[in-house]
Parts: sequence; C-alpha cells; structure tokens
Amino acid sequence: MILPHVQAIGCIALALCSLMSLAWVVQQRTGNSGWVDAIWSYATGLVGAAAALWPFEDDAPARRVLVAALVLLWSVRLGTHIARRSAGGIDDPRYTKYAREWGADAPRRMFLFLQSQALVSVPLPFAVFLAAHAPASGLRLQDMFGIAIILIAVVGEALADRQLRRFKLSPASAGRVCDVGLWRWSRHPNYFFEWLGWVAYPLIALSPGYGWGWASLAAPAIMYWILVHVTGIPPLEEQMLRSRGDRYRQYQARTSAFFPWPPQQGVL
Repeated sequence: MILPHVQAIGCIALALCSLMSLAWVVQQRTGNSGWVDAIWSYATGLVGAAAALWPFEDDAPARRVLVAALVLLWSVRLGTHIARRSAGGIDDPRYTKYAREWGADAPRRMFLFLQSQALVSVPLPFAVFLAAHAPASGLRLQDMFGIAIILIAVVGEALADRQLRRFKLSPASAGRVCDVGLWRWSRHPNYFFEWLGWVAYPLIALSPGYGWGWASLAAPAIMYWILVHVTGIPPLEEQMLRSRGDRYRQYQARTSAFFPWPPQQGVL
C-alpha cells in the first residue's frame, strides 16, 4: 500500500504547483493579488476531489464520491466568495505588502512564494485522499460526525464572511471594528471555521489497521499553523492595528483571537 500513497503525494504536489503557477500568471496580468487565494481555494478543492475519486471508476465507492463532494462544496463556497471580492477590485493587503517589500524582484519572489504555498498545501488534498480511501465498509458513526463537522464549518465560515461584509457596507461602521455576531466571540471566526473543516478528514480517515490514516492529522495541523502563525492572523492584525489603532487593541483585549469564546466582561 506504500506505492499508491506515495504516487498520490507526488501527483498532488505536481498538480498544486501547476495550478499555483496559473495563479501567478493571473496575479501578474491583473495586478490584483486577491485572485491568488481564489485560485488556491479552487485548486485545493479540485485536486482534493480528484484524489478522492482516483482511480477513476464508473462504480466508485460511495465514500469516495461523498468525500469528493464535501471538499468541492468547501472549495466552491470559499473560492467564489474570494473571487467576487477580487472582481470588485479589492486587492489582498498581505500580498500587496510583500510586493512592496520585494521591490523590483517582486515577480520572481511572488512565483517562488506561491510554489512554496503549493507544496505546504499538499497535506490538505492528501488528507482528503486518505479519508476517501479509508478501508472501512459503509459509513460509520465517526464518518457521520466528520460530515457534520464539514457542513458546520462551511456554514459557519459563510456566516462569518456575510456578517463581516454587511458590517463593512454599513455607513455607520466607518472607522469601527467588526464585533457583531460571530466576530464578538472570535477576532477571526472565518479562520476558525476554515480550520475546523480540515479536522473532519482525519476523523473520517482514521481506521483500525490503516497506518496511513494518521498522516491525515497533518492537514489540520498545517492549517492551524498557517492561519494562526504565518499568513493568516499576524499580517491581518498588523494591518488592523495600523488602520484602527486603539479601537483594535481594545477589541484584542476582550475577544479571543481564534477559538470562539465569550468576550471578557468589563473590557471596553
């Protein structure tokens, strides 16, 4: 069983690197780096679904089809949300900051950055592959829990994105910090639900005697590391502190950074 799994890793890496090369071309031609995350979302979902269904058969087991459908649901929802924002001309301030720091070397550095992003993302579609190919007959109770977690994560992230969008569109919100709905319980509820969705695949993948299933734990671990410590919270909060100042510091003091939790009482 080693060879098919190693082949899957190689194919996933090649596919992601190719699709992120396309993202680089789009970013360079449009000058809008917001398209990068939209293409990454679509690419990860597409590669994950293909990995789930491989080898392609007319009578693919229901588990493979179900897992492929779940990762496509996540991909289409998130990718379309980001694509609509990018189509409106909204650039991603994180990538804009990188380009400004890189100067004349920005195109080359951006290409290398996106290739590294592709390679770091390999555990995500691989976890989908492992969940789809778990050697278990029929759907188990843990599979049902995994499905429920993914659906909750997709709905939760969509709700958080909608609440933030409505807040930004309100004239009364100018200069304020979004602390309504889910944003009252977490400074980044969209990131939390994004991470939560990847927790489901190990739940589906882990099976007695299936040693490869443990490798699926890398997906939520990688996603947590990226969102909390690398390209998620740190650059975004740095930008918010620059634009909102003390208002955001007060929001930080009373609101959990990642995991939803009741806000601290008595903190303005």
